[in-house]
Amino acid sequence: MSREIKINKYQGNTHYSVHVVDSFGQEHHLGYWKSFEYIEDIEKKAEEIWSNETKQEVDSMSKAIKQCIDIDIKNGIEPSLD
Repeated sequence: MSREIKINKYQGNTHYSVHVVDSFGQEHHLGYWKSFEYIEDIEKKAEEIWSNETKQEVDSMSKAIKQCIDIDIKNGIEPSLD
C-alpha cells in the first residue's frame, strides 16, 4: 500500500478534511482545515506519521462492531455518525 495525503471537501465546501494514509493502509485524521496557507504543516505532520508508523492491532471488540455494521449495511441499514 502506498502512502498518501487525502484532502476532501467538508461542510458545504467551506472546510477540508485531511487524512494521511500510511504504508499499512491505516488512515490518520489530521483535522479540518479552512485554507491551505500552511501546506507545509500538513506535509510535516504526514512525514512524522510515516516515520513512526506501526501496524495497529485490531481488538476483538472492534472486529465485532465492524461485523455488525457490515451486516446492517448488507441489510440496507445505513449507520449514523451522529
